[in-house]
Amino acid sequence: MTLYEELKARGLVAQVTDEAEISNMVNAGKAKFYIGFDCTADSLTAGHFMALTLMKRLQAGGNKPYALIGGGTTMIGDPSGRTDMRKMLTKEDIDHNAACFKAQMERFIDFGEDKAKMMNNADWLLGLNYVELLRDVGACFSVNNMLRAECYKQRMEKGLSFLEFNYMIMQSYDFYHLYKTEGVNMQFGGDDQWSNMLGGTELIRRKLGADAHAMTITLLTDSQGKKMGKTAGNAVWLDSKKTSPYDFYQYWRNVGDSDVLKCIRMLTFLPIEQINEMNSWEGGQLNKAKEILAYELTALVHGRDEAEKAEASAKALFGAGADAEIPTTVLSSSDLSDDGTVDILTVLVKSGLTASKSDARRAVEQGGVTVDGEKVTDIKAVFSGDALREGKVVRRGKKAFKKVKVD
Repeated sequence: MTLYEELKARGLVAQVTDEAEISNMVNAGKAKFYIGFDCTADSLTAGHFMALTLMKRLQAGGNKPYALIGGGTTMIGDPSGRTDMRKMLTKEDIDHNAACFKAQMERFIDFGEDKAKMMNNADWLLGLNYVELLRDVGACFSVNNMLRAECYKQRMEKGLSFLEFNYMIMQSYDFYHLYKTEGVNMQFGGDDQWSNMLGGTELIRRKLGADAHAMTITLLTDSQGKKMGKTAGNAVWLDSKKTSPYDFYQYWRNVGDSDVLKCIRMLTFLPIEQINEMNSWEGGQLNKAKEILAYELTALVHGRDEAEKAEASAKALFGAGADAEIPTTVLSSSDLSDDGTVDILTVLVKSGLTASKSDARRAVEQGGVTVDGEKVTDIKAVFSGDALREGKVVRRGKKAFKKVKVD
């Protein structure tokens, strides 16, 4: 099986501009491709996994990745998949986030000499003369065609700012610039980026009369892909300080039955033949598949040692009930009331088991909360600081839990 055939077998390819030529380039290790990452936070999330693992696969086949940090495009904000405008970030915020991204990407991509390259589109976008850009590049774009693009259509009812309307031109200019200066001949992105990517391909053809290629990858299914990276109202980060290795493991351990094999196929590096043998798995076997998925992805991000710890803790807690290395939330004395107690709603919110006190109230009233195995049904229940010195295991439902202690 060729590399391109494997990408298709794993369900990664959605749309391509010239499949025969792209396949030949990828299989021959001649693709110089880029994927863009806008720096809207100081950590990558589980939602970036698809792009990172794809870059790793292609690099292993001899192709050269370009990780494009969106220091310039982040200042505009991509309207794709959005119902409102993104928060405006300062240049200092964006530079900090870009540095964090680079450190995390190095776990997946080898940036050794001539193996991969990281670039920042702020280096060319922020210095553009606007009028010159309008005359030179703007003339290549049809407003009618832009308004037909899905990334804009879904925003028209609520209002699309002129700032965001320029995003397609900026992203297209990235491909044009990289093609001219670095010889980048291919771009990859999520299927929601297809219109923007075609804009770059067409700009190169119109300006340079050259053949260029655009290829998209899906981010799982529409429902799972758009939700990936978030759970219980919180982002699932690749930074261990923001999402612990245990919580990261549990996120993947809890994917739906209908998604687990799809995730294994798309995101892990297990041989496709081994994955195909799982196609007939059902019932309890799917739980085993989820454990495989969680272990493989946790090991990829946090290392084998952390993956083994997370796996052992999960099995201990959910299996024999032995003392396990459970993720812990430590409350400070300021979290206690004047009488030295803390209420169950505060415990649930502080531990991250609920997103808000109203969410916590519903969880308690619906009978979904236990503390050390005892169901809590009173929203006014309190615990003394002394009782929490050694820690108590607080559960919400069957799968979400934390040990809560007072320092």
